[in-house]
Amino acid sequence: MFTADHLRFFLEVSRHGRLNEASRALGVDHTTVGRRITSLEKAAGQRLFDRTPAGWRLTEAGRRLVAYAETVESALVAAFEDQRSAVGSLTGSVRIAAPDGFGAFVLAPNLIGLRRTHPDLDVELVTATEHNSLNTREFDVAVTLEQPSPRLVSYRKLATYSLHLYATPEYLSLAPAITQLDDLREHTVIWYVSALLDVAPLRVLDTILADGRAQIQTNNITGHWLAARSSLGIAPLPNYIGDPDDTLVRVAAEHFAIERTYWVAIPRELTSLARVNAVNDFLDDTVADSPHLEQIHT
Repeated sequence: MFTADHLRFFLEVSRHGRLNEASRALGVDHTTVGRRITSLEKAAGQRLFDRTPAGWRLTEAGRRLVAYAETVESALVAAFEDQRSAVGSLTGSVRIAAPDGFGAFVLAPNLIGLRRTHPDLDVELVTATEHNSLNTREFDVAVTLEQPSPRLVSYRKLATYSLHLYATPEYLSLAPAITQLDDLREHTVIWYVSALLDVAPLRVLDTILADGRAQIQTNNITGHWLAARSSLGIAPLPNYIGDPDDTLVRVAAEHFAIERTYWVAIPRELTSLARVNAVNDFLDDTVADSPHLEQIHT
């Protein structure tokens, strides 16, 4: 016989793929996790995971069980939420994960609206631009540049933005003229650390330079922006960062403009929670009020 608690262990292993990572998320040692999974498999009468050197992978039976386990989890989370929140108010905490540019330049300045509407709701804004940010599922609502997997989350398109090249007039006045993208070989280009960039929609340097190499590399878009506005070089920036900054101008605008899409992802077991829906509404309102983001209605 197994309980809902067994399903909680099962879900964490299915999400993390390794006992050590699941045990950290659960706050227990990995041997306890292993025993719970073994017990669940005995009760189910079949193997739920293939144990491989690369990690624990769901079997077909395991994949079928995930949907039922998430339904149970969703019901428990919703019940707990109902007990904690009084009618008409939101309490507790909500974690929003977002790319560093969108999180720092779009969400953070607008959190005041969410705060005024729900003063008892604690908000955690975690910014990072990396491929595996969704795989850990350590968020309530995530904004991502990559289309999420429907197996992991419920998702939708949020907005599009444009990526352009920006520099200061001072930098451009002292550097060689730019009449085509190939002229950027004579310039200092600012971008992400190539060895650390694993987000496919941001691998754009090959469209600018044949060798795809930036002379100045930093793993945070705030660093790109600050380096460009200090006249260090030319940086690809989202239009919502570059256009409002009157110290910057677009460079080679007729040759370089790339559109990218932001997606919203929510773990399926959290989609009915009031605090999650409040953040969903906040995202839509924030995008609608931004002159540099094109809202996508679905």
